[in-house]
Amino acid sequence: MSEPLVLGIETSCDETGIGIVRGRTLLSNTIASSMDEHARYGGVVPEVAARAHLEALQPAIDAALAEADVRLDDVDAVAVTSGPGLAGALMVGVGAAKGLAVSLDKPLYAVNHLVGHIAADILTADSAPLEYPTVALLVSGGHTSLLHVRDLTTDVELLGETMDDAAGEAFDKVARLLSLPYPGGPEIDRAAADGDPNAIRFPRGLSRASDLAKHRYDFSFSGLKTAVARWVERCEAEGVDVPVADVAASFREAVVDVLVTKALAACADLGVPRLLLGGGVIANRRLREVALERAGVAGVTVRIPPLSLCTDNGAMIAALAAELISSGRSPSTLDFGADSTLPVTEIQIAEAVSA
Repeated sequence: MSEPLVLGIETSCDETGIGIVRGRTLLSNTIASSMDEHARYGGVVPEVAARAHLEALQPAIDAALAEADVRLDDVDAVAVTSGPGLAGALMVGVGAAKGLAVSLDKPLYAVNHLVGHIAADILTADSAPLEYPTVALLVSGGHTSLLHVRDLTTDVELLGETMDDAAGEAFDKVARLLSLPYPGGPEIDRAAADGDPNAIRFPRGLSRASDLAKHRYDFSFSGLKTAVARWVERCEAEGVDVPVADVAASFREAVVDVLVTKALAACADLGVPRLLLGGGVIANRRLREVALERAGVAGVTVRIPPLSLCTDNGAMIAALAAELISSGRSPSTLDFGADSTLPVTEIQIAEAVSA
């Protein structure tokens, strides 16, 4: 099938994403976020997210079809995130996708959320095709992963991941320590604009020589979060105002330093002069600046999808499925469910066995 028209469903966290693509051409990227409902709790509540998906799914599908100017019957295939993510949230999308595929008698492709973030890059119409192999750094509220991508549809290797908090989660927790609103990423970014990134030397997790032997490509942000908490507590105990801008800037610099250092180390070790950035935290201005600057010095080309395709979205899921279809992969059977810990090496789930 050439240039398949695919509808993708993404419900792994707090955003209901419906995307429609024709091959590598983006037709619609509709996102309904339940972020405001989670703000009162200072973080994503799984049950709230699942209920929000139930309410938003049908209106989001209708909006996506209208934007793409296609009918549901026109769709060649349905794609859905099977994992990783929040189990209850994933269940909503998986159930909807199965119902759509069966009712329309269309093939269904169950795919990996993390690999979907890489696939978002192929929807960038004005850039050269993605070259292989490439190193991919995915940074979001739920995931911080470093990947070696030899082929988008067949060969993705996990080099390292967070051992505790994801980078986005650390941003949220530190924002709470500084009495900044949720979500923390944009708020830390705004506060840091007036701060000195070198004011406080916060720790860089898993960056000591003794750590690198075993965790060269892994990340840890819990110690950094604790260091910020201790700094804030010390200010309060001494009766001095917390220098919010300096703390925010110094914290952000520590996160960015670790992310970029480990990503470029992977590029050097593997001899891969290409780095793809993905995930919602890539919206952080300082992360993009430092990655581009240091990669340029190292002779590494950096690719960053449009920010609208970096956050969780259905278009990336549809794009991955379209690539699977074009490469001749069989659809998934209905024998799959929500897998909150799905490994990145499983690009497609429950692929039908060819006769």
